Amino acid sequence: MKSIRVLLADDEEELVTALVERLALRGIEADGVSTCEAAVALLREKRYDVAVLDVKLPRMSGFELKKQMVRVAPHMKFIFITGHGSYASFQEGTAEAGRPYYLLKPVDIELLVAKIREITAADGPPPEKEGAP
Repeated sequence: MKSIRVLLADDEEELVTALVERLALRGIEADGVSTCEAAVALLREKRYDVAVLDVKLPRMSGFELKKQMVRVAPHMKFIFITGHGSYASFQEGTAEAGRPYYLLKPVDIELLVAKIREITAADGPPPEKEGAP
């Protein structure tokens, strides 16, 4: 069975560290970063199946980051998380993710894992990226 690879981007470093550890315990490979620039740089180095992005990041929203990431990795799937939920941001998050993959903080790890597995099972495996492990 192919391992799922996840890239987390949230400016709350403790949350990123905790989610990376908890995903690993559930058999999901994850890397975490706390800036948009670091997310794009890491995406250029490695192949990921899913990006979990905070909606409110410094200097750029998670929705704007998604647009940059899609240029580098068009196969990526996205899940948005936020601690600032509103109906308008829910609608935008759902539209950007392509499905209702928009979760509120504090993130329920079992729900996140379920959404990651659901989103990666929906379309089959992504194409391999040249030079990526």
